[in-house]
Amino acid sequence: MKFEDMLIVLLIVVILFGGSKIPQLGAGLGKGLRSFKKALEGKDEEEPSAAPESRDKKEEKEPVKPTSK
Repeated sequence: MKFEDMLIVLLIVVILFGGSKIPQLGAGLGKGLRSFKKALEGKDEEEPSAAPESRDKKEEKEPVKPTSK
């Protein structure tokens, strides 16, 4: 793409969205690309061995209530 073409596209974006919305659009686009990249690499999946250990620790920390008869 030529420099003049990119300048025209940038000018149209500024006119449509306004100067204050461009940083928000960039941030949203960046977050979307990062999450897409993580999904492709499989980093967003939890390790199956981590879940049972955390569940066991919660059960151990709960106090035992005495029963009265």
